[in-house]
Amino acid sequence: MAGRKCTVSSSIDVAPRNAMAEQIQTSHAAPKGFIRKYIFSTDHKVIGIQYFFLALTAALVGLVMSLLIRLRLAWPTDRWPMLEAIFPDGFKDGLMQPEFYLAMVTMHGTIMVFMVLTTAPQSGFGNYFLPLQIGARDMAFPVLNMLSFWITFLSFAVLIAALFVVGGAPLGGWTFYPTLSAIPSAGPGQALGADLWIISIALFCVASLLTALNFITTVLNMRTHGMTLMRMPLSCWGWFTTAVIALLAFPVLLAAGILLLLDRNAGTGFFIPSGVSVSGNLIPGGGGSTLLWQHLFWFFGHPEVYIAILPGMGATSHILATFARKPIFGHKAMVVAMFAIGLLGFLVWGHHMFISGMNPSVAIAFSVLTLVIGVPSAIKTFNWLGTLWGGRIRFTTPMLFAMGFVSLFVAGGVTGLVLGQTALDIVFHDTHFVTGHFHLIMGVAAIFGIFAGTYYWFPKMFARTMNESLGKLHFWLTFVGVYAIFIPFHVLGIAGHPRRYADSTGYEFLRALDPLHVFITIAAFATAAAQLIFLFNFFWSLFKGKRASENPWEATTLEWSTPTPVPHENFGEQLPVVHRMPYEYSVPGAEKDYLMQAE
Repeated sequence: MAGRKCTVSSSIDVAPRNAMAEQIQTSHAAPKGFIRKYIFSTDHKVIGIQYFFLALTAALVGLVMSLLIRLRLAWPTDRWPMLEAIFPDGFKDGLMQPEFYLAMVTMHGTIMVFMVLTTAPQSGFGNYFLPLQIGARDMAFPVLNMLSFWITFLSFAVLIAALFVVGGAPLGGWTFYPTLSAIPSAGPGQALGADLWIISIALFCVASLLTALNFITTVLNMRTHGMTLMRMPLSCWGWFTTAVIALLAFPVLLAAGILLLLDRNAGTGFFIPSGVSVSGNLIPGGGGSTLLWQHLFWFFGHPEVYIAILPGMGATSHILATFARKPIFGHKAMVVAMFAIGLLGFLVWGHHMFISGMNPSVAIAFSVLTLVIGVPSAIKTFNWLGTLWGGRIRFTTPMLFAMGFVSLFVAGGVTGLVLGQTALDIVFHDTHFVTGHFHLIMGVAAIFGIFAGTYYWFPKMFARTMNESLGKLHFWLTFVGVYAIFIPFHVLGIAGHPRRYADSTGYEFLRALDPLHVFITIAAFATAAAQLIFLFNFFWSLFKGKRASENPWEATTLEWSTPTPVPHENFGEQLPVVHRMPYEYSVPGAEKDYLMQAE
């Protein structure tokens, strides 16, 4: 802050400052009025909570869709009259229609990948806690931050609207592969609903780019005195690395979406090959390539895996150190591993396209690179285990979910190495083996990271604590449930069961797998029911939970040095000065087993 005096020892590295940072860090009054304070707020904390509740809403919608998918797979010929009253077009005569099933697959995947796994850990927790953890008053661009949220909200609204338009909901899968997706007359779900899907994703890309620019600028310019890059908590490194990846990946998807929209509405042929006919009618133009879409999509799509999971890696590292009461094992190695994962994530997109007719030499290169990306992932896993080894572990609810994250990340990563081998991927591609793999590592692991962050930061966000007994019950039911769901998916894939089939009863070799589908579906409904425990705990604690102290976990980072609830300007008149690394636990000779960064 301009004119602010602070005494810093010579051993402290002073973070860079500029005129923009000094201006934003200057104390300013809180906005007045409900709309200005809570709706169109520029306060990073309010925006973070807005993102969190948007993601929570989207998660509930996506969860219901997943259960509808399971009904079709377990009992494809059963009738559901009650559901017909809710979805008259989707359940004709009580029987779920194949088009409705495919629409649910499409919307479930899209909502969970973009509106939940990308939004909650990065835009939700990141918005709220990045400025607090680096000692800033707000994000670098507060107005841009507000705009990012409302564009994301508009994106979600447009996506939901696609469910109810004439012509049916989009059913191209979350990958939306041409040629069919590029031709509005190709069949059900390819009309207005498909256009709205593309527009929704384009809006989300714009919002994500604005968010990424804001995060990067905030980290580079807004750190308080003494907060060097290496003194940043690993959660900040997770958000920062994710922002860098998003800045490079989302423009590619945005460009691909615009080209696809032009193919559908302007007569271009970027993704439409020559000689394509629909219902006997030759599609004019053409000359494009469906593989071009695949290359563009997966150049974004594989980094998206790390956009979803890197914030969870950062939060897990943060939480493991806190409750193991030890400094993180190999702090610098963890930072380097994060960036290595982000870089290598852009070099392996081709392993999603092994069956596309790829040159074998190119396929080998992508296969080797896929194995190489396992090295920084293994480093992180080794360091997590090293952090736990010999620690005085406190088995709190956030600690359990963080350890669950590690378990699921390893389980999903091992199957990823299988799919990275060309010869094996050709066999398993487009089977439920792939579904089990990406749900473990991208879906459920990232969700466990979100749960860990929710239980850990809830006291600071809402000034109350969640019930620990209910939290631990929620963990164990969910942990057992997700393995009961997705390990059998791998068995289905090994048996050759294809993905995205609305009805497999016509295939003799698949009939023996019907009991497994029923088991998975029962496990899915039981696991979904367990989430009611979380919802009750969350909302009950929001209003009736025990009042939280300033630092209930006895943690070391700057967010726990602020009052609870956090004031508008975060740190009052004077910003903190950082003297230590972020995880100073069990320090020999110290009066207590932790030292705050600003002590």
